[in-house]
Amino acid sequence: MVTAVAPEAAAVLRGLPAGSADSAPDAELPLPGGYLLHRRGPVDVLAAGVGPAAAAAGTATALALAAQPYRLVLSTGIGGGFAPLAPLGSIVVADQIVAADLGADTPDGFATVTELGFGRVSHPTAHAAAVAAALRDGGLPTAVGPVLTVSTVTGTAARAEQLTARHPGAAAEAMEGFGVAEAAAGHGVPVLELRAVSNAVGPRDRAAWRIGEAFAALERAFALLPYDRLL
Repeated sequence: MVTAVAPEAAAVLRGLPAGSADSAPDAELPLPGGYLLHRRGPVDVLAAGVGPAAAAAGTATALALAAQPYRLVLSTGIGGGFAPLAPLGSIVVADQIVAADLGADTPDGFATVTELGFGRVSHPTAHAAAVAAALRDGGLPTAVGPVLTVSTVTGTAARAEQLTARHPGAAAEAMEGFGVAEAAAGHGVPVLELRAVSNAVGPRDRAAWRIGEAFAALERAFALLPYDRLL
């Protein structure tokens, strides 16, 4: 489980089931680069830093040093939701992880690096349907759709409109998913992204943010995940 910052990692850890009686106790494992890996049973939680580059570096470090291969990498934390699909306090499960602003402005509009011939801008995800079903069965309002990775968080209605025009059906935006997905792909590990919605994508209005509600939803989501399917 890869988050950006420590409070997100703490919410994930609060939601994770306690280890069984015969499992190893929780542990904190320092990694090169100043990272700290929190281990509970078969699950590792890492706060890798803000933005796609930091997320990729931290994820790649953990993957390269794993004593046993991981079966899934999950990018998670809070993020912005596209109304009305993903209201405040809901969960978004990504069916695609998309680098929304990786490309070039041209006289004809935005061109992705894929269109420019330089690489990929999206990754498919694993287990999205099963995870979404488990969360909905547990009573969490949950949307499934593309989660956009941006290097600059949207703060205007015009930018939100541009993103939804380029990415119809987008459910959320955050800053780390594509970096995590690139690292996972490089190591041949499936990836998923899960976001708890703390604010609406659009005009920046901190007074309207619901970060506490989003952390509570994130914690609850990790209590409900179908770990037998993921691990």
